[in-house]
Amino acid sequence: MTTEHIYKKQGIELFYYEIDNDLQPLVLIHAQGVDAASFKNVWTPLSKKFHIYSIDCYGHGKSLHAAEQYNVVDIGKAIIRFIEDVVKEKVFLLGHSSGGLIAAYIAANTELCKYLILEDPPFFSSQGERRKSSFNYIDLSTICHDFINQSEHKDFVLYYFGSQYAWNFFPEKSRDKIKEKMIAMASKYRKKHPDRNLKVMFWPKAALSSFQGMNKYDPLFGETFYSGRFHCGIPHEDILRNIKCKTIFMKAQTNISESGILMAALSEEDLNRVSALVADLQIVRFDCGHGIHVEKPKEFIACLIKAELPGAAKASGI
Repeated sequence: MTTEHIYKKQGIELFYYEIDNDLQPLVLIHAQGVDAASFKNVWTPLSKKFHIYSIDCYGHGKSLHAAEQYNVVDIGKAIIRFIEDVVKEKVFLLGHSSGGLIAAYIAANTELCKYLILEDPPFFSSQGERRKSSFNYIDLSTICHDFINQSEHKDFVLYYFGSQYAWNFFPEKSRDKIKEKMIAMASKYRKKHPDRNLKVMFWPKAALSSFQGMNKYDPLFGETFYSGRFHCGIPHEDILRNIKCKTIFMKAQTNISESGILMAALSEEDLNRVSALVADLQIVRFDCGHGIHVEKPKEFIACLIKAELPGAAKASGI
């Protein structure tokens, strides 16, 4: 049975879902824009091998919304305290996308991580000037920045739907008509169901998964990736070289547009740099887009269970 909790201590406020049992603890950290329930489709099968903790990051869901703490250090330290006080033993730690950056920070700065699983995080591609030629920058980050700096639109979910880069994939001749109809459908749904995750007829299921929890997403979180402040000035090299635990890197497809936009979390060159820096790293490739656990759930689960088998016994206490 899945239960809901909130961990509060010394200014920390983290909401999380739990499936309690006596198995190896697995802490899940979601990507930006969605929430902890973005892993809901894999909770039950994973709970046969793991004690599940799925956490809302700051600026998302029911966790703390305080813009000054939307960064890898403050979120990472909050989750470290959560593991120490709530889990109370070493964990398997999985982070998707920006959640992977946070998970890596935790693994690099503590001994709380028994096994690190990185689901397609944007190492190197999200830092410095390179971030400006990444999909996240031209899509979510820039849309967050533009939304914050306008006053006409109040509904970020609808604003994002109408502004997303995905419209560029439609044929130019029919794009405007399709976009107008789709936005009208989205607007109608938002008016009828303002508290639900967005659903739009004919919109791909994998694409709609990016709206999971967006109702309670603070665009100021995306602004930190637009400006680069999320990383607190810490080079990704420094984080990666300090990871000592066993690590799996789940790599999705790599695509680069004709205009040079990285339509992926990171490039093959970036992955090679990660591999050279992390001492004990295994790369597992998936033939799908960025949301591996959404698009390839069976393969995602199989990868985690395979990692769990050598350490099937419960982790030793901290």
